Amino acid sequence: MGVFLGAPRIPVSTHVDASLAQRRVVHMATSLLLDYPDEQLTQIITAVRHDRDLMPAVVADEITAFCGVAESWGLRALQEHYVETFDQHRRCALYLSYYSAGDTRERGAAILGFREVMRSAGFELDHANELPDYLPVVLEFSARASEGDTLLRANREALEVIRSALVTASSPYAHLLEGLCLILSPLDKKTLARYQKLISQGPPVEMVGLAATDPVSTLGRQL
Repeated sequence: MGVFLGAPRIPVSTHVDASLAQRRVVHMATSLLLDYPDEQLTQIITAVRHDRDLMPAVVADEITAFCGVAESWGLRALQEHYVETFDQHRRCALYLSYYSAGDTRERGAAILGFREVMRSAGFELDHANELPDYLPVVLEFSARASEGDTLLRANREALEVIRSALVTASSPYAHLLEGLCLILSPLDKKTLARYQKLISQGPPVEMVGLAATDPVSTLGRQL
């Protein structure tokens, strides 16, 4: 896997208002398209296009732009790009606990925190082989649960890192993160500082002798 550090791209400064219903449609569409592409991709793209009028127009434009590229590339090429992008580049990692806990012993507590937040909202994972901090799972949770935005808000800086990395790499998946970040709450100064620290220093590294922390607080922000 490649190095994490790199030149930052200025985070988005714009924000698009979206109703709860619109956010849920965007989150579900992004969840489906951001997962590893398989034989259901054509069916997913058709469903997403059918629902484009249920999303803010500028966000729908980003998502359907990705759909167009995915169709033109074909499934095999998109699968290869997916693996190369998300499995080989740390700044594109889709497991959100990596950005708050790195590859340290604290990461287990961070992952547990994601699971506990989901369970407290009555959301059980359908993905038996997937971790709860996997961004497509978090987005599905956000689309289905009454307070599903919790984990996205708590990991706002991680989403900016992923978005920035995808844009820098000219990946078509950048369209999905651009659309998603447009409807998230605007970056405040503290979140911007955490984003800049992540870009310049990378995620935490193992520190021997650290006391265990509250698993929920390791999500990037106390919930």
